[in-house]
Amino acid sequence: MQRLHVHVTVRDIEESVKFYSALFAAEPTVEKKDYARWMLDDPRVNFAISTRGASPGINHLGIQLDDEGALSDVAGRLKEAGRPILEQHEANCCYARGDKAWVTDPQGVRWETFTTFGDITVYGEDSVEEIPGREDERAKCCDP
Repeated sequence: MQRLHVHVTVRDIEESVKFYSALFAAEPTVEKKDYARWMLDDPRVNFAISTRGASPGINHLGIQLDDEGALSDVAGRLKEAGRPILEQHEANCCYARGDKAWVTDPQGVRWETFTTFGDITVYGEDSVEEIPGREDERAKCCDP
């Protein structure tokens, strides 16, 4: 596993970029009008903020993986644990292109396991799909 991923929904992107840049002693690696991301080595984390999401706070957690083989291994373990998985191939989300496997833990925390293989110029427009085990909800870009 390469990096922990944390995505936080914020009210004010500029104010939040200023705060997290001070906290991490680093400027964002990616900064857009509605999104910012820090790829930090200490701690080793992919930390993202955006103004997207229902309410401010933790949007979801995740694990960024090195390649498709590692993603397949994690998705397989999650399936063996009895958790429904939503797999997305060539997803366009968070100004990036990649493959993903989404799962909700027993407490309702959403986890994204993913590998990234390119950047895109828009936030993203993943298809809207039912969430396995939560058919009353639908998944869209970074909002499983």
